[in-house]
Parts: sequence; structure tokens; C-alpha cells
Amino acid sequence: MEQEGGITVRRALELPGLRGGLPEVLTCEDRLDRSVRWVHAGEAPNIPALLKGGELLLMTGLGLGTRPAEQRAYVRRLADRGIAALVVELGPRFDRLPSAIVDAARTAGLPLVQLHREVPFVSVTEEIHTEIVNGHYALLQQAEEVHRRCTRAVLGGGGVPQVLQILADFAANPVFLETPDGRLLFAAGTGTGPVGADPLQVWEGLRGARAVRDAPPAGAVLVEVPGGGAGAGGVRARLVLLAVSGPLATVHRMAAERAAGILAVVLMQARQEEEVAARGRGDFLTDLAEGRVAPQDAPAQAGVLGFRPGGDPLLPVVMRLAPASAPSGSWALLARAVTEELATVGAPVLVGVRPVEDRVPLLLALRPETTRSALADRVATALRAGAERAGLERAGDRNPVVVVVGAAGGWAAAGPGLRHAAEAATAAQGLAERPWYDARSLDIDLLLWRLRDHQDLASFVDRAIGPLREHDRTSRPALLPTLEAYLAHAGRKAEAARELHLNRQTLYNRLARIGELLGTDLDDPQAVLALSLALRARRHTR
Repeated sequence: MEQEGGITVRRALELPGLRGGLPEVLTCEDRLDRSVRWVHAGEAPNIPALLKGGELLLMTGLGLGTRPAEQRAYVRRLADRGIAALVVELGPRFDRLPSAIVDAARTAGLPLVQLHREVPFVSVTEEIHTEIVNGHYALLQQAEEVHRRCTRAVLGGGGVPQVLQILADFAANPVFLETPDGRLLFAAGTGTGPVGADPLQVWEGLRGARAVRDAPPAGAVLVEVPGGGAGAGGVRARLVLLAVSGPLATVHRMAAERAAGILAVVLMQARQEEEVAARGRGDFLTDLAEGRVAPQDAPAQAGVLGFRPGGDPLLPVVMRLAPASAPSGSWALLARAVTEELATVGAPVLVGVRPVEDRVPLLLALRPETTRSALADRVATALRAGAERAGLERAGDRNPVVVVVGAAGGWAAAGPGLRHAAEAATAAQGLAERPWYDARSLDIDLLLWRLRDHQDLASFVDRAIGPLREHDRTSRPALLPTLEAYLAHAGRKAEAARELHLNRQTLYNRLARIGELLGTDLDDPQAVLALSLALRARRHTR
């Protein structure tokens, strides 16, 4: 990137201090546009080791050495340090610079200037440093002006596109806002020429490939937009300026850094507003479920929220997150990701969030050409994809997302359907993972969950399968999985044996041992019913 905000070697030679010394450029006149970062004056032989690059070095030649080999080595060391130029004042040491010094400077690509008249180095240093400081201040003023324009745009109701456009116009190059992993969010062109006509083509050509996103094109400016967190998770987005119509300079990076701060506030505000809106929709759906919204008033309130299903039946759905799971970002991120995924379902949908209950309630319109089961399949897939995009943390939970689908009906049934699905989703935590559950199939689990704090339920579980649980705590093989498989297959021993990867005789022996421990007949329907209920209830009594 072009160095700015200071002074070039050419400009330094034009200032009164050096101009009074009658400067003569001996080498590399084509490199006088190098930027001077600082000015240093000295004669010590070890000066090259003290320099950092970009300096204009003033000297009388005392430190250059007396032998040609010493002089050539000294000049090479200066060039290796990356100084901007070497200025030597003629006088007692040299009346003209030796060819060894001139040739070495030319070979190294180092501008070499000799002064034919004595000048006060202190005055030259002060003059150039003042110019450098003024140059930096001028850059700061330009960057601050961009910051002020961006601030005015945001205060006037503008957002990310307006901020990017201001920056693109200032840099005369396209500007892009990406996610931290390189997905394009917004683009702005310069408004003129082919670059301004289609910045998306520019991004696709110069920035779209994954490898290119990881390694930016030469001359590009990348500035991180902070997200408020620490480490890599603290980056909310990335501002990218591509050098297409002209080179990018230091002032453009300075302006981009200031714009990034404004973008961070805009994005944070948008996320907060989005979360407030998502929570508002969640509150409406919860009020509907709890009966605080009358069915006759619900269509109008839903219409204000953008949900207009017409006369189609409504399908209530609830996604519940396991207590150990949570979106890595905000609930707004989850709501947005889920909403975007549900857009592919092809049905009107109203999505809300309820962080207190760790759930996402929603209503969908069930179109005549779609069956409840088919719509539930698509919705469950979309919900899980949205949860994954939002960074759902598994935290070791085998079923971090539970999707429960209620019965379809009109507005009068929508509230009870949402309430039933929400309660069933809570009762389903810990069950075997499925794409989605039918709320009606969870009624027994829901009944047992409602009795979870009742001592009679714990006593019932202990009477029914207590001896088996005690056996499994102290002995092997564990027998509870055998009983579960046997009951899940309605007493069909061949199917249970296949699931457990056992031969039939081993299964028979285990079933006999279970009957002996429990003192019951596994062929008795009443005993089978009690054991099935106890196995379901034990999830709520541990």
C-alpha cells in the first residue's frame, strides 16, 4: 500500500532547508517519490543498525569510511535498512562524493544526494518533521471527514449500504462487507464506470473464491468490524476495499477503520432490533397459547406482524433447545437463520423466540396441496438447519433440538395447539432423536412429565423397575436396555434380539432373569403396561 501522510524525498529537497544547500541528485532520481517517515542526522559507523527504514539520513560523510570497500559496504547496509535517501553535505570530508559511494548507491537502488552548500541539519530536521506531522494531520482530517459523513448518514436513518457507499466514493474503489468466514453481506461501487455498475461481479472475480478470501488480493484493505466479544468470536464482520480503479492508500485504511466502528454500532443496533422483533412475535404466540389473545382478535394482530395465512389451516410447531444448548450468538441470530431457512418451505410463517423457555414457537399456513406430514418434514429440516447456522452448541447432549408439531386447525385451535406442542417439547427432552415428534404421540410422556414432582410417581417407578436399576448399578450385563428393546417391539423377541445383536437363547435368558428380579410375568399385559410407563417415567424422576 502506498505510504502517505508524510513527505516524499522530492518534496524534502524542495523545502527551504535543503534547497539552500543546492542539492544534486546523483542516483535513482526516479525513486524520489519514496516516502520519508523520519529524518536522522549522524556520522557514527553503526548508524545503519539504528535505523528502522523510511528515514532521510543526513551526514557529512565522516562515517562512510576512507577505503572504497568500506564505503560500498556502508551504503549497502543503509540500503538494506530501507532508508528513503542518503543526503551528504560536501565540505571538509568530501568536495565530491567518491565513485565507490555513487556506484554502490546506484546498484542498491538508493537515492543519493550531495549538498554543495552547508546547511544547519537541526533546521532541516525541524522543517521536514513539521511537514511530516502536518501531512499526517491532513490525513486524519480526511478520515475524520469520512467518519462525520458516515455518522450523519446513520443519524439520518441510513444503514450499512449508505456507510459503504460513502467509503466507496472516498476510496474511488468498490467496498464490501463480509461475514468473518468470507460470505458477502453488502457491496458498494463507486457509481461510475464498470466498477460502479456491478460491484458484485468485481467481488466474484477478485474475492469470491474461498482461497482468495483467505489470502486477499494485493493492495486490498481488510478491516475487522468488532462484535463486542473476545478473540475470533469478537469479529462481527469484515470490511474489504479492493484496489480496482486505482491504488489504495493509508488514508483509505484510516477511513475504513473509522467506518468499521460505525458499522459495528449499526450491526449491533440491527441485531438488537431484530431480537426485539423476534421476541415480540414470540410474546404474541405465547399469549395466544396461554389464552390471553382471543381467537377472533388473533388474525388482526398476526397481520400486523406480517402473518396473513388467509383461510388455510394453521400448523403449530415448537422447537425447543436442550438446557445445555444455546446459540453461540444472540437469539436474533437464531431467529434470522431460522426465518431464512423457513423461506424455502413455501408457506406463510410467523416465527418468534422465547429465550426464557429456550424455545422457538411458530405458526404456518397449511396449503391445500400440502399434507401435514410433508410440511412438518420440511419445517423440521429448516429449523435444524437454522439452529446449526446459529452455532447451536451440543454440549454433549444427544438431542439438542426437539421439534414438536401440533394438530392443524383454525385460529381457535392454534392457541391450544401451540401450548400442547410447547409442553410436549419439554416432556420430549431425553427421548431418542427424531426429525420431529407428533405432539399427540407424546401425550403419555406429557402426563408423566406433569407428575414429575409428585412423590407417587417416583414410588411407582421404584416399585416397578427398582430391582432392575439396582442390578444394573452393580452387575453386568445391564438388563434395562434388554427390557426397553423387548417392550419397544411389543414383545416380539426376534426383533428385540436383532436390535440388541443377541442370539435368541441369550435374550430368553435375560428376559427370564428380568422376570425373576422383578417378580413379574413379562407376558402379562398389565405388567407390560406398568413396566412401559415406569421406563418412560424414570426420565423425570432421576
